[in-house]
Amino acid sequence: MADVAVEILERNQMKGSDIEWLVPHQANLRIIDATARRMGIDNSKVMINIDRFGNTTAATIPLCLSEWWQAGKLKRGQNIVLAAFGQVHVGLHAVKWSLVNPEKT
Repeated sequence: MADVAVEILERNQMKGSDIEWLVPHQANLRIIDATARRMGIDNSKVMINIDRFGNTTAATIPLCLSEWWQAGKLKRGQNIVLAAFGQVHVGLHAVKWSLVNPEKT
């Protein structure tokens, strides 16, 4: 996942400093740390919830996005990298967040 993460930055002419959040699949903290390190992203910009939920398989990225969005941490226009992997596949996407934060009641 770390090698593909660097490639996605290069293909989009971005650097780690251009990324607001790395949203990785929550299977293995060592892989998450290695990916952030290779991308040059500080750990404070990595969404982590494996410590609370464990490996939630296909739901890991949506759970992180929902949790951070509802907490008001995701802002419209932020650059985000979604990173997932499975047995033989790795998929990463660079996206710009477009949802407005939910109103607090």
